[in-house]
Amino acid sequence: MNEKQILTLVDKFSSSSIAELDLNDGTSHLILRKEIAFTSGVANPQAAPLVPGTAEGPVHLAIPVGKVETLSEGEKITSPIVATFYASASPDSPAFVSPGTKVKAGATLCILEAMKMMNHLEAEFDCEIIKTHASSGDLVEYGQALFTVKRL
Repeated sequence: MNEKQILTLVDKFSSSSIAELDLNDGTSHLILRKEIAFTSGVANPQAAPLVPGTAEGPVHLAIPVGKVETLSEGEKITSPIVATFYASASPDSPAFVSPGTKVKAGATLCILEAMKMMNHLEAEFDCEIIKTHASSGDLVEYGQALFTVKRL
């Protein structure tokens, strides 16, 4: 899938009543989920902040990492999209990962916000974070290094 097709799919998904969509075409794996920030009138501490203009809350897009480059100091995980990088779920929350953190496949590494969509970048393999190359609020480009990691 190209970026235009993904953005069209995300737009249609966000305006639909579908709660979750898992799409795998052999080269890309796309998971779209809508989450409600409040349940039974009690704030859900695990939910991300509501996206302005939506009653249902944010749509989280688990996106595959960009390119993984193997280098002598480890592997570089790059951004698969142009977005704003967030190291944590909110300014008051601790970072998802930091140097020395060991993560399992599927764990959130960061959030990449594009077009008011909060995209959770997830680890594709078990690894240890060696270095973080972006700071919260940074605009990151497609292909820009976000993390240096060592596979476990």
